[in-house]
Amino acid sequence: MKLILAIMSNEDSPSVSSALTKENYQVTRLATTGGFLRAGNTTLIVGTADDKIDQAIETIAEFSRKRTEVVPSTASYDIGRFASFPVEVQVGGATIFVIDVEQFVKL
Repeated sequence: MKLILAIMSNEDSPSVSSALTKENYQVTRLATTGGFLRAGNTTLIVGTADDKIDQAIETIAEFSRKRTEVVPSTASYDIGRFASFPVEVQVGGATIFVIDVEQFVKL
């Protein structure tokens, strides 16, 4: 048995969670925060059999695509002088960890 931890943007999590549920995976969603943009994201926790890992990862990849967004950035040129200009950054996608599960108990 394996445990999948999939960290993704809040935008992608509803569609990923729904797709995994339709494929009979049991999914737990956690609201998390991280990344260099300090933006909210979602961590999905999925427990599954070893032979279903690749299918789960394919589903996560299908519904959590990377995309480019323009975000404000601030640069300091001198003491007390700041300039704000937009910067393109890549957001979305998913970071996936697959962990061996020694024991699974459902009460």
